[in-house]
Amino acid sequence: MMAIDQHMLWGGFFASLFGFVLLYSLRRRNCSSANKKQLKRKSFPEVCAKQSFSDGESRPLEGSGTDVIIVGAGVAGAALAYTLGKDGRRVHVIERDLTEPDRIVGELLLPGGYLKLVELGLEDCVEEIDAQWLVGYIFFKDGEHVRLPYPLEKFHSNVAGRSFHNGRFIQRMREKAATLPNVQLQQGTVTSLLEGNGTIKGVQYKTKDGQEHKAYAPLTIVCDGCFSNLRRSLCNPTVDVPSCFVGLIMQNSELSFANHANVIVADPSLILFYPISSTEVRCLVDVPGQKLPSVDNGEMANYLKTVVGPQIPAEFKEAFISAVDKGNIRTMPNRSMPADPLRTPGALLMGDALNMRHPLTGGGMTVALSDIVILRDLLKPLHDLNDASSLSKYLESFYTLRKPVASTINTLADVFYKVFSSSPDQARKEMRQACFDYLSLGGIFSKGLLALLSGLNARPLNLVLHFFAVAIYGAGRLLLPFPSPKGLWIGARLISSASSIIFPIIKAEGVRQMFFPATVSAYYRAPPVMQDIQKDVAEIK
Repeated sequence: MMAIDQHMLWGGFFASLFGFVLLYSLRRRNCSSANKKQLKRKSFPEVCAKQSFSDGESRPLEGSGTDVIIVGAGVAGAALAYTLGKDGRRVHVIERDLTEPDRIVGELLLPGGYLKLVELGLEDCVEEIDAQWLVGYIFFKDGEHVRLPYPLEKFHSNVAGRSFHNGRFIQRMREKAATLPNVQLQQGTVTSLLEGNGTIKGVQYKTKDGQEHKAYAPLTIVCDGCFSNLRRSLCNPTVDVPSCFVGLIMQNSELSFANHANVIVADPSLILFYPISSTEVRCLVDVPGQKLPSVDNGEMANYLKTVVGPQIPAEFKEAFISAVDKGNIRTMPNRSMPADPLRTPGALLMGDALNMRHPLTGGGMTVALSDIVILRDLLKPLHDLNDASSLSKYLESFYTLRKPVASTINTLADVFYKVFSSSPDQARKEMRQACFDYLSLGGIFSKGLLALLSGLNARPLNLVLHFFAVAIYGAGRLLLPFPSPKGLWIGARLISSASSIIFPIIKAEGVRQMFFPATVSAYYRAPPVMQDIQKDVAEIK
């Protein structure tokens, strides 16, 4: 009887204990679910503000110091924060404004850029933002058009270009980066870099309430965009502004071919149309020079109707005029700047703060994402970033390794802009027509150029070969059916004009780094940790 009572006693005790644990778990799960719902109701900047540091200097994350400070959380900064955070780095991101950006550029991601997005594990950031697939271009000129599909035959069915609202894409990447416990996003304006003994130690920044703060890390990466106020101490910026984009949105309008960007070869320059959502089409009108007709007094609307309107294909001309009449006309200077970084221990430049090209081909995001892949692979073997001198010497290889891909996309963008801009020079007119006709040839001719335009083949030599193939094709046509003195003269000037377009751009990008990066000593820099191991091995021997 006593044994039965003991069994009943212990059984009751364990049953009560199990019930208590079960009820506690259910209560905690319900509270957690409620907290998550409450968190979702808050805007993304509010959540980041709540997580932000509240006093002077940056405190350690998760009980440890910060590894990397990232200035700016645009495409480059947000993608980099997630990438480094996923690799276990403790990252502090400082962004001037964490609300959703509203820009008229950075809306087209090339197929080559999408592949880099997949490589970084960020491909889901183009989902749930009403992004549109792009599978090629339609080029219009003088009443004719040619369809130019991206060469995607060898890739997975998901690989294509994407076009979207720039702000929605950036916000998705910020949100994904913020899910990592070792990534801290903070809203603030970086006012200066903190330097000591020639090494960048961190940044000084100001929060929304006007308070000054300081943050320290062994590596500071500046990604604060085309308007960077920090780049002057980290590079030799030579910024050119060849033109401006005038942006419109056409509502509930369909283009001639679905899932294609439409390019009109017009005067004085190109006009672009591409979808940015299921109901909106972005129109970008390139206007050469920096002086634009005034938007406020109606000069711009008049220019768009009288100069641009007559050159728009009939199928979407009415939608274009309607967009002009709505009056939501925006402008954006188009900048070009070759990368010319200074070796600065403790700091690195990335994105548009480092390097810009004409946005005509939409290659900017592809360059930024490619750079992040390179930097991620360089940093992976490093466990400690605190040796500023060794780290700086090692990361010089970043600027060399990025050159072939970045310079190819940069050169292509600037060359295409110059070739398709109108000119009174007959040789330049012939070059413009030759480029359109070369694309119309199809086969290896158009596929080769489209592989370059899509970022799928970023080989500098291929770019140069195709460019001069266009020039020779144009000059050769002038000699048919029989050579004439005039044809020979214009053909010679066409080749000369082609050379004067491409060679200065290549020179600015760096011939050696672009074509022969393996001859640059920085190309072979070993990680500091590996150098230490090699030194120890040598001492043992």
